[in-house]
Amino acid sequence: MQDDVTAEDVLIKTDVAGLHLLPANIDLSAAEIQLVNEVAREMALARVLRTIRKEYDFILIDCQPSLGLLAINALTVAHGVLIPLECEFFSLRGVALLLDTIDKVRERLNFDLELEGILATMYDSRTTHCRQVLQRVVEAFGDKVYQTVITKTVKFPESTVAGAPITTLDPASSGARNYRQLAREVIAAETDR
Repeated sequence: MQDDVTAEDVLIKTDVAGLHLLPANIDLSAAEIQLVNEVAREMALARVLRTIRKEYDFILIDCQPSLGLLAINALTVAHGVLIPLECEFFSLRGVALLLDTIDKVRERLNFDLELEGILATMYDSRTTHCRQVLQRVVEAFGDKVYQTVITKTVKFPESTVAGAPITTLDPASSGARNYRQLAREVIAAETDR
């Protein structure tokens, strides 16, 4: 948000080769208020990423589950949207709202924005509810639903506490296997274009 701070100034190189982070913290919530009075407020993130964009094969922008100005900024700069969907009934409503927002951003700000896919997460095949939600998502969105499903595991909270990717913390876990499979699926879709 500050003109005298560049992406390079805050970039963190991780222990994972080729993985760099531009971290955020709770102070970013104030950006919503700051952006309200900005000219071209939907382009603030695009201006920051413009300087480093060509250095990376993929830039993943992890957004909070809201549809405020920060999410609009992410959608304005993005080429595609991967929607993680917790396999819970009420999550389906959130997807519908997000899809409406994606359509509006595509019409007004980012003509190239595409829905890459919907990723079922927190899936527990032992529960009828999860199976029904996944079935409804596949019926509604067909081939836009990734084949990969992220299963529920206790390793995810442990990974968060450790501050390490699940693929590093426990490479043999179901969560790590799921995310490696998702990466292969996303890369295969990119190369098919």
